[in-house]
Amino acid sequence: MADRLPVIVFDVNETLSDMTPLARRFADVGAPEHLAALWFSSVLRDGFALTAAGSQQPFAAIATGVLRTLFSGLDLTRDTDAAIEHVVQGFGELGTHPDVVAGVRALHEAGFRLVTLSNGAARVAEGLLTRAGIRDRFERLLSVEDAGAWKPAHAAYAHAADTCGVDLSDTLLVAVHPWDLDGAARAGMATAYVDRTGAPYPAHLTAPTHTVAALPDLVDRLV
Repeated sequence: MADRLPVIVFDVNETLSDMTPLARRFADVGAPEHLAALWFSSVLRDGFALTAAGSQQPFAAIATGVLRTLFSGLDLTRDTDAAIEHVVQGFGELGTHPDVVAGVRALHEAGFRLVTLSNGAARVAEGLLTRAGIRDRFERLLSVEDAGAWKPAHAAYAHAADTCGVDLSDTLLVAVHPWDLDGAARAGMATAYVDRTGAPYPAHLTAPTHTVAALPDLVDRLV
């Protein structure tokens, strides 16, 4: 990596997308807003568990199943299927964090190859980046659905490197999730932690190669 620019691999959910509006979706259907965070963490938990057991399900299937469980017994303002659809559709309307557009443009202009790698479907990233006006800065939009394993499994990161035609040592993962960065580091990638909240980085996970408060700050770290 010292001799050439790394391929930058972006996580999507929460790293590029601002998921806070999803809480409003829960309120719309009569569910507590705080269930939004529990829902997303539960989807990740079940996706990780399936991968650890040698299986895999699409993000959307797990998301729907978890919502059905969370909504059971609640006094919703609409029937359960309609409530689930309303929340899931919210993914298709999310925007990016305020620092994302400038950061992506700066990295692209600096000559980096940019791709995404999500535990969700590639079409979600497609819509997000198109709405933000930066889809053309990305070479590829990848999903673990084609890797056979969710991140943080080694196979997910290897899929990204193989698809881009580079070694894992010539890639760098950008994410807000320490578990993702740890998995990438163990796979042989460099990592960049986007710390928008100031929360302490977990000491039991592999420390990131770089830590920045906002995405545009990463350019100066890499060039």
